[in-house]
Amino acid sequence: MSVFDEIQEVLREKADLNARLSLISYEGTPEIKEVNSQKYLYTRKRIGSRVTSTYVGSYSEELYQLLLRNTREARELRKQLRKLDKRLAELGYQESNLPPRVIQNLEFARANMKANIYDQAVLEGVATSFPQTEEIIENGKVSGMTASDVQKILNLKHAWEFILDRDVITAKSDYYLLCHIARLINEGFFADGGRIRGVPVTIGGSSYLPPLPIEPDVKENIEKILASNEDDIDAAIRLCLYAMKTQVFIDGNKRAAVIFANHYLIAHANGLLVIPETNVPEFKRLLVDYYEGADEAIIMSFLKQKCWKTF
Repeated sequence: MSVFDEIQEVLREKADLNARLSLISYEGTPEIKEVNSQKYLYTRKRIGSRVTSTYVGSYSEELYQLLLRNTREARELRKQLRKLDKRLAELGYQESNLPPRVIQNLEFARANMKANIYDQAVLEGVATSFPQTEEIIENGKVSGMTASDVQKILNLKHAWEFILDRDVITAKSDYYLLCHIARLINEGFFADGGRIRGVPVTIGGSSYLPPLPIEPDVKENIEKILASNEDDIDAAIRLCLYAMKTQVFIDGNKRAAVIFANHYLIAHANGLLVIPETNVPEFKRLLVDYYEGADEAIIMSFLKQKCWKTF
C-alpha cells in the first residue's frame, strides 16, 4: 500500500470513529444527585476550562449502566482517534485547507442533515415522523418505532457524519468510498454490508433483474463518470443512478447511492441532492421506469429540478 493510500484509509477510519462518537448520547461521567429524597442522573463533562453538568433523567439502574457504557465507549473511541492522529503525523499528513465555498457547503449540509435523513428514511419506507427522526438523531432512541427502523435512521446519521468530515470530503468519490458508506448504512443488518453483492436480487414493483456486479467493471464505470466533463450536478446524479441500478450491495443501495452522490456534490461545492418527502412517489415511479429501460434523461431532469438544493 502506498503512503497516499494508507493516509486515505486512516482518514476514512478516523472519520468513521468521529461519526461513532457523535452517536453517543449523554457523553460524560455519570453522577447521581439527590433532591428531596429523589435521585436524578446527570453527566459531567469538561469543555475547555469549564465543567458542565447535563440533566439526563430520574435515576434507574438501567439508565445508570447505559451512561457508564457510554463513558467507556467514548473513552475507547478517543484513544483510537489519538492513535490515528499519531499515525497520520508519522505519514507526514497535514490537514487540507478547504476552499471557503466547500466549507459553506459542509455547513449547509449539516444545517439540513436532520431533514435530509428524514427524507431518506421516508424513501426507504421507514414509518417515522420528523419529530421522531429528530429525537433519534439527537438521543439515539424513541418510543413507538421498531428497533430496525431506529437502526436505519442511526445508520443514516452515521454515514452523513462520515462524509461531512473535513478530511473525508477531500477524498475521491470512488468505489472504495461507496463501499464504506454502504457498510455504515448496513451496520447491524449485514456483517459484510459494504462488500459487493454476490447473490441475485429482485426489486419490488419492477421486472428489472440486475445482473451480478463485477468489481473491476463497477470501479471502471464510476471512474468514467468521475472523468466526464459534465456539470457537477449531472455527474453526481449519474453516480447516484448508477449505484442504484447496479444494486452493488445486498441492501441499502438507494441510501448509499444518495449519500455517495452528496459526497461528490459537497466536495465540489454544489449543494445537496435529496429526494423530498413530497416527491418520493414520483421518484419511485420514475426509478422503476429507468430500471426497465426508460431514457435516463427523464429521471435526471426530475432529480435536477426537484431534488437539487443549492445555497
